[in-house]
Amino acid sequence: MTDDDKPPIGVLDTLRATPTTVRYLLGGVLVNQLGAFVQTFLVLYLTHRGMSGGTAGLALAAYSLGTVFGTVLGGEITHRLGARTTIVAAMAGSAPLVAVLPLLARPGRVPVLLAAIALAGLFAQAYRPAASVLLSDLMPERYQVMAFSMMRIALNTGAALAPLIAAGVILLDWDLLFWLDGATTLVYALLAYRLLPRHAAPEQASEPAAAPRTRAERRSGGRAAYGLMLRDRAYLAYLAAVVLGTVAYVQSSISLPLEIVHDGYPTWLYSAVLTASSLVLITCELKITAYITRIPTHLAVGVGHLVNSVGLAAYGLAVHSGAFVLFGAVLAVSGLMIAGPSMFAHPATFPAGSKARYLATMQAAAGLASAVGPLFGVWAWTHLHAGFWVLMALVNGLAGVLALLGTKHRADRADTARPDTAPEPVGETA
Repeated sequence: MTDDDKPPIGVLDTLRATPTTVRYLLGGVLVNQLGAFVQTFLVLYLTHRGMSGGTAGLALAAYSLGTVFGTVLGGEITHRLGARTTIVAAMAGSAPLVAVLPLLARPGRVPVLLAAIALAGLFAQAYRPAASVLLSDLMPERYQVMAFSMMRIALNTGAALAPLIAAGVILLDWDLLFWLDGATTLVYALLAYRLLPRHAAPEQASEPAAAPRTRAERRSGGRAAYGLMLRDRAYLAYLAAVVLGTVAYVQSSISLPLEIVHDGYPTWLYSAVLTASSLVLITCELKITAYITRIPTHLAVGVGHLVNSVGLAAYGLAVHSGAFVLFGAVLAVSGLMIAGPSMFAHPATFPAGSKARYLATMQAAAGLASAVGPLFGVWAWTHLHAGFWVLMALVNGLAGVLALLGTKHRADRADTARPDTAPEPVGETA
């Protein structure tokens, strides 16, 4: 039976097909995200401890920079040592670094504090490529996009609940926030060590074992792999789409509240939009993804970015009516659900020998855009106001075009290779 002859993928079908180890993996992701307070509350915490806004901003920049390098490093370690080892090492290293931050948050210890925060960011994100590789390896190929949708739901659920947990913890003690973060990270490390598989996926286990390579050969292989990636114009187009799309996406949480206040609306409007968007994402994305998997990937990412762009443009009309804020939010979250799972899963379609590196570069690109996007957004909004949203719609539209081209080229190459089952070379140029 070919893929075209198989019945459509449903939510219940996916849940039944999900291996127990994948459930453990997603549960660990959720637990870790529930306690991920550092990036969200770092600036507030440091100013609460008497540090200047400049120092707090520098600390957040150090954390963000650490996450970018940590993602790339995590992909490389996953390729060399395996997914479970990477997850356990990253989480075990992150836990004490986060827990010690309250002891370092003093004016006389700023250099040591910044170093610890950068390392905390590095360790905190190093697990992401490994978790994605393990998810891709363990989940049946037919359910890959649905599997990455489930991971997105775990991340979004944790991100939605974490601020509520933090609000209660702060009432008791600000320091407890970081101790709890370290504790949940350590719990994730223990769960990963105890419950996740030590070895590669079954389909990889049957491959003949490669002869041990020297350190020079491993380094050369790594350079060659990244060199091929840099020559893969289709994948570079996809990465550019990730960067531009992420810059546009973060404006819904950075520039939109500025727009709401500027237009004279009460702040509860933004809270309502944020809450509604989170609920819709958590409750509806898996069902939407079940429909999205029935259409070509490039069509899903193209339509999703188009819908999202219309939503961003609608924010520019908020000055006329608050209804445009709600309308724009509905379209923005709808576009995210249509395009997001396929975009998130795309690097996992590459061969097993390079999958970790492709996933790591995608996540690093998204992390870099998440760090730069707020700075660019605030600057551009203060100069353009309503015109800013037209600019963001165009940026997101360009991201959609690049994503469509990158994913379509990948699908075309796979279709060409399928009849004679020839393996696709890594880094094929467009």
